[in-house]
Amino acid sequence: MYKVFVNDRPLFLTNQIGKETDFQLFLLESVDIPQLIGSMFRDKVKNAYLYHPDEREILKTLKSKLKVTKAAGGLVYNKKGEVLFIHRNGKWDLPKGGIEKGEKRKAAAVREVEEETGVGKLRIIRKLPKTYHIFRRHNEYRLKITHWFEAVTEYSGPLQAQVEEGIDKVAWLAPEQVQEALSNSYENIKLLFQEGQLVR
Repeated sequence: MYKVFVNDRPLFLTNQIGKETDFQLFLLESVDIPQLIGSMFRDKVKNAYLYHPDEREILKTLKSKLKVTKAAGGLVYNKKGEVLFIHRNGKWDLPKGGIEKGEKRKAAAVREVEEETGVGKLRIIRKLPKTYHIFRRHNEYRLKITHWFEAVTEYSGPLQAQVEEGIDKVAWLAPEQVQEALSNSYENIKLLFQEGQLVR
């Protein structure tokens, strides 16, 4: 099962029909995706399942119906065990951005962290789960797939917010501050933490 966020509302891609009463079920093969997504953006559909019988084909089928954008980002720890966060559009987020043509995912994650925060000397530790969300650009809906990497750094220099990307603050947050930041963050970022993937 995949969890795709539409305006912070979950859209589950599944090959099993659940007995949830508050979830609407749609057939992935035949549903009008832009219409469904529009309904979710307007809060007419709150929680939805997209059903396809073949689990291996689910994501491929959704990707065939939407333009796909790929991004990469980092969950970065310093020597004190603090996590690197950015603040943009009134919410806390992790540094990430688009993968350039011909660029490797790890290299994109490192570049984006450095550009958005000024933090260098990154060492990738491991790959983390991908996140999926749908956004609107140029009057069309797009599926963004973000590849996440856990990294550590010994960098102790100044933090530099990439203002031209709308970032107004960069901060190292201690573990006890992370939960507070997540209360004002995006669901796909919370999901990374909820799955216990990022507990050090």
